[in-house]
Amino acid sequence: MTAGTTDRVPTRRRGHSALAQLVPFSRDEFARDHWSHTPVVTRAADLPGGILDLFGEESVDELVSRRGLRAPFLRVARDGRTLGDREFTSGGGVGASVADQVSDDKLLGHFAAGATIVLQGLHRTWAPLIDFTQQLAEELGHPVQANAYVTPSQNTGFSDHYDVHDVFVLQMGGEKRWRVRPPVHESPLRDQPWTDHRVAVQEAARRPAEHEFTLRPGDVLYLPRGWLHSATALGGVSTHLTLGVHVWTRRHVADEMVSLALAQVSRDTRVRASLGVCPTGFDRDGLTPDIELVRSALIRALHELDPTAVVDAMESRSRAALRPAPVGPLAQVASAEALGSDMVLRLRSHLRACLVPGDDGSATLRSRLADFAVEPRDVGTLVALVDGGELRAGMVGLDLARRMVLAGLLVVVEDTD
Repeated sequence: MTAGTTDRVPTRRRGHSALAQLVPFSRDEFARDHWSHTPVVTRAADLPGGILDLFGEESVDELVSRRGLRAPFLRVARDGRTLGDREFTSGGGVGASVADQVSDDKLLGHFAAGATIVLQGLHRTWAPLIDFTQQLAEELGHPVQANAYVTPSQNTGFSDHYDVHDVFVLQMGGEKRWRVRPPVHESPLRDQPWTDHRVAVQEAARRPAEHEFTLRPGDVLYLPRGWLHSATALGGVSTHLTLGVHVWTRRHVADEMVSLALAQVSRDTRVRASLGVCPTGFDRDGLTPDIELVRSALIRALHELDPTAVVDAMESRSRAALRPAPVGPLAQVASAEALGSDMVLRLRSHLRACLVPGDDGSATLRSRLADFAVEPRDVGTLVALVDGGELRAGMVGLDLARRMVLAGLLVVVEDTD
């Protein structure tokens, strides 16, 4: 295992690199030599930025005891079995009559008895991880989620399995012994879970692990999708984060191409025509001419596809997969009301914004929010903003600036002096 032509204007990345906190390589080197095929173990000493401020045992206690989490944001596993929601939830009490809120009392009993706590969706519920996962997703170009696994000493939360997404495992507390084996099913898609290959996984798990190692606080493991793995906590409670990278694949490209081709052939009256009367059902000889007509139409449509249309479809899917940086509705309204000409504005982070020119000199600001129409006189201003610049509200124009602040597109740059 190793260690450590378009008319759109993309948004420039801001802030520090998240990937540099996880691997000791440049992004280009990681992409070339490790991405999607090679596991990587990196020791804390080789990651000077550090990861331990992202999450910890105090974070776990805060989330399960004071945040009113509901069942979808938490799982509990013991002896290779995932517990039913009712085994660790209860009603919220007076004023919070929700039946499936996480019960800290029930969790205490399960954890003391050796169960693993799994906190899911931390990229939506824990502020440091919201920021970190959004930055990592922007650097990789693939959506990222965050889960935490909290395992009592000498316990294995889950038996050998593989994930259908790449993962970065961040050891936050305690130690965990990992066993990693090569895939039994290469590059699994999201609808191809390990349970589809349960027998092959169980057989592989009986053989010696190809890689076996211990992760300690601050260490990071990168594991491509499909690699088999299991882990056992050593010498105390072990807490690790799993950052799941839901990779875009060529299958996604195929899906978009087929969808576009179907839309194209649907314009053909011959394809839309009714099949003949068939009182005895379909048969090979009767349906073959229709199959050949449709096959020819689909092949022709696929050959004639404009690659730009496929790129546009993938961009649309990518934008929909993640949210922009958090924004406070009350703060935005207050900013819009107090907006002055000297206030500095910039585009909200992680919007995935671009300008799409119109035929009349206007443009559309396309992002993870609703499309925003841009008048011809304002296009130059928006180009400067999308290119990563900061502009004073007076340069944007107070009316336009207020509308964009209220639309969640612009945020006020805080004065750090």
